[in-house]
Amino acid sequence: MGFDGLFPPGNGSADKFAEERLLMVETQIRKRGIANERVLQVMATVPRHEFVPPQWIAQAYADEPLPIGHGQTISQPYIVAAMAAALGLTGSENVLEIGTGCGYQAAVVSMLAREVHTVELLPDLAQSAAERLQRLGYANVHCSHPATARWVGRSRVPTMRFSLRPPHPRFRNRFCRQLAEGGRLIAPVGEEDKQELHLVTKREGRLLVKQGGPCRFVPLMGQHGWQK
Repeated sequence: MGFDGLFPPGNGSADKFAEERLLMVETQIRKRGIANERVLQVMATVPRHEFVPPQWIAQAYADEPLPIGHGQTISQPYIVAAMAAALGLTGSENVLEIGTGCGYQAAVVSMLAREVHTVELLPDLAQSAAERLQRLGYANVHCSHPATARWVGRSRVPTMRFSLRPPHPRFRNRFCRQLAEGGRLIAPVGEEDKQELHLVTKREGRLLVKQGGPCRFVPLMGQHGWQK
């Protein structure tokens, strides 16, 4: 699909939050070193206020994660942008996202890639995200539930993105084997109080790991996630 306009699907030009998004991009993202113009444009158009609960709309473009229910959060805008920029999407990719949440990250990635397949363990979140993405017109996002178990090992994946913190080092053994040659995976790695982003690229059968900045994500649950 890729980014091909100034406004996201389902949104017109009359948008009272447009200035807040532009300010978010300039002060929270560009000034922290994100220079990918496609990512910056998309972050300036995807309506984050549509993805947060009504009581949090006033803080929708704040420099922080926000609760979305069920103990989950919508990620800080900078983290969403940093992960998207690190993947270096060109518009031709099929992306597998683990952890749909409210669907915001999937919406951002959908405007940078060809298709996004996103999976969510919690049925209420999966259903509401699917309905929201459909209502807003993100037709190249495909939501599924249950998450992890049915996707791991099904096929080779060119690009993979985690919106949750998988166990380490098991995530490399389990998920990186699913990467296609040249594929990329980005995920938060670490314990609850100390995490950082890792970008994994598969080249000639080898996994090359590039460490990114600090982050904080809720844990991945399910068959291949953290055990309660």
